[in-house]
Amino acid sequence: MVHDFRYAGERFADLQILRYQLNGFENLSVQQKQLVYYLSKATLSGRDITFDQMGKYNLRIRKLMEIVYSLYVGRDDSTAFQQLTVYLKRLWFSNGIYHHYGCHKIMPEFSSQYLSTLVSNIDSALLPLLPGQTVAEMMDELFPVIFDPQVWPKRVNKADGEDLVLTSACNFYEGVTQREVEDYYAQKKDPSDPQPPSWGLNSKLVRTADGLQELVWREGGMYSQAITQIVYWLEKARDVAENEQQARVITTLIQYYQTGDLSIFDQYSIEWVNCHDGDIDFINGFIEVYGDPLGLKATWEGIVQYKDQVATQRTRKISDNAQWFEDHSPVDPRFRKPIVKGVVANVVCAAMLGGEEYPSTAIGINLPNADWIRAEHGSKSVTIGNLTDAYNKAAHGNGMKEEFVIDKPTLALIEQYGDLCDDLHTDLHECLGHGSGQLLPATSPDALKAYGNTIEEARADLFGLYYIADKKLIQLGLLPDENAYQAQYYSYMLNGLLTQLTRIRPGHQIEEAHMRNRALIARWALHHSNGAVELIRREGKTFVKVNDYTRLRTLFATLLAEIQRIKSEGDYEAARELVETYAIKVDEQLHQEILDRYQRLNLAPYKGFLNPWMKPVVNTEGEITDIVLDYSESFTEQMMRYSKEYSFL
Repeated sequence: MVHDFRYAGERFADLQILRYQLNGFENLSVQQKQLVYYLSKATLSGRDITFDQMGKYNLRIRKLMEIVYSLYVGRDDSTAFQQLTVYLKRLWFSNGIYHHYGCHKIMPEFSSQYLSTLVSNIDSALLPLLPGQTVAEMMDELFPVIFDPQVWPKRVNKADGEDLVLTSACNFYEGVTQREVEDYYAQKKDPSDPQPPSWGLNSKLVRTADGLQELVWREGGMYSQAITQIVYWLEKARDVAENEQQARVITTLIQYYQTGDLSIFDQYSIEWVNCHDGDIDFINGFIEVYGDPLGLKATWEGIVQYKDQVATQRTRKISDNAQWFEDHSPVDPRFRKPIVKGVVANVVCAAMLGGEEYPSTAIGINLPNADWIRAEHGSKSVTIGNLTDAYNKAAHGNGMKEEFVIDKPTLALIEQYGDLCDDLHTDLHECLGHGSGQLLPATSPDALKAYGNTIEEARADLFGLYYIADKKLIQLGLLPDENAYQAQYYSYMLNGLLTQLTRIRPGHQIEEAHMRNRALIARWALHHSNGAVELIRREGKTFVKVNDYTRLRTLFATLLAEIQRIKSEGDYEAARELVETYAIKVDEQLHQEILDRYQRLNLAPYKGFLNPWMKPVVNTEGEITDIVLDYSESFTEQMMRYSKEYSFL
């Protein structure tokens, strides 16, 4: 085992690779380690699905670039080859040729002529040719996708007034328009059904000679080769499950993969949310819909985790008081849940990341997403402690706060309480925010369409912002004093108004749903603050100044009430007005200032993770007796190994 553990690792382009450590893994039993290992293999087996979902040509371009790299590394030290290497790393990081956050196409710095020369000298049997295709025909097909900025320029387009299906490169639709998609699924919905399936969640919608058809992602259907491998490892995991309920969860998930039946997915979600015993848990499947401009179809993801028993005491205090928080929410009582059911929250250690959760991942998760399941059966939330810890250790001392925080007293406040409040806000966001509120009986879960994701994230963030300033948290022992919350308020406003702009390219607008959410909240609060918050200039630099934290909390409460109303009533026009007014546009002059200041810090705005390499120790009978964790792989080594071991499509 390698003991030289480092959090911060390789940097390239706008990315930094971090490592996370599996704290306490050695204390798991042999059976638990076996379970983690098998679930981890299932998590890695869906990798190609995510690549394909994020762009029709992603897999073939990845395979092309990998064979070029493997044949020429060590033989070509030219600038062009170094640029090709960086392009390949960026492709790996983003699960395709589109930026993982901004969704714009990643443009190579090397020329098409250079790549053509390399490819022409490679044995055609090694290249990702279609049946009957020549090398020249393959280049004619793929090179415009790689090099032409006008060909499929964005993976997810949410621009108001455009056909979001025709202008998005994600591989969820083919030969259909936005109106046709919306009409197709509108016909499937029964407004009187209190338990509606998540129509379209696990399929690609295409036009055929017989009309529109769903290609379902299941065994025997689309992505069958990869799903068969996922099922194989899930079956082995079921054999070493910690308890009967956990085994039932895995069995139901297998049945869903085998049939593609969305009603079985709902059964699985219910079984999963009711599985509380045991230390090991996992997410595996078509879950989040942020990669679809219409918010219908889910990108494949996987994560394996085990409980951090000490840190979980923090989240349990929140979940045990979920009804109190719901009852005292500043929203219209019509939109509150009269009875909060099954809110469970844990702090966990990530053991393996896969699909959309790798290399860039969430630090908090709340599932299931179906509103009726949340209302009737509750939800489970996790804060991923070892990933948060890695982020925090990588950020400390990097100069970011010193450059952008307005003064030393505010900086000292953030240094004292920032990490604590960040974790607590994530807990409140995931555990209570997403699980709070209710739709009115006649409201469709998809009523907000392309604005739904941004509104939902804003709702959860505002819930956390409102309550992090509540004395209840001091009474529960979660915050030390009445001033600690100010660290979160200042940091949130700073990020939403200024520092998240470091992730936006010059001349571009805000695209990603979480970034839009933060901009919406911060800009709305600034606009309505009447001096409670302001942007000021000092020595040619812009800073956020908070003059009245109590007033800021009132603003968060007001906006939370309105956003919950929008969600509960399905008020599409109000959602559109909020998002289009506050969440998207970027002031070019301010943006350039922030980019210039950030550039001088020499930091990478985006970070992602390397997984540990789990190596089983096997006895003479072929039984796994231990799992050794190896942290020594480089980013390139891990990605090339994954492409060799988990290329099933």
